[in-house]
Amino acid sequence: MHTPTPQVTLQPVTSDNYEAICELPLSDPQKDMLASNTWSLLEAAYNPGYQVRAIHADTELVGFMMWVPQSAQRVSIWRFMIALPHQGRGLGSLALQAAIREIAADPVVREVEICYHLDNEGSRRLYARHGFVEEGLDAEGQDMLAVLGVNG
Repeated sequence: MHTPTPQVTLQPVTSDNYEAICELPLSDPQKDMLASNTWSLLEAAYNPGYQVRAIHADTELVGFMMWVPQSAQRVSIWRFMIALPHQGRGLGSLALQAAIREIAADPVVREVEICYHLDNEGSRRLYARHGFVEEGLDAEGQDMLAVLGVNG
């Protein structure tokens, strides 16, 4: 029997959901590749312009995302995770599409960038499917930087 695709939305992070976001689980190898949601929420609290979103599949919290302005024309997705029990269902793809739509709603933005750990093959494939083009290593020389053109 075919399970219908859930409605994936990006919701505000609030006093009602931030603790659940901090407790979203990842596999041990994934924990080594991603900053914690707790740290990300702390960063966003003290940096104007940082945007955080809870990822929901229908009404269930399944992930977290944060993006930051790099310049007037470029936004960088710094954090993006789907909790371990919800991986492999296409939710990351739907959440990424929703984030790109929200970011691109600003007509000044021309590029969305994302970085990922060199060993994270799943992320590389996901971002490539959505049109991100690898540009090489980031400024620290640790992660791959990929860029998607929007509004142009």
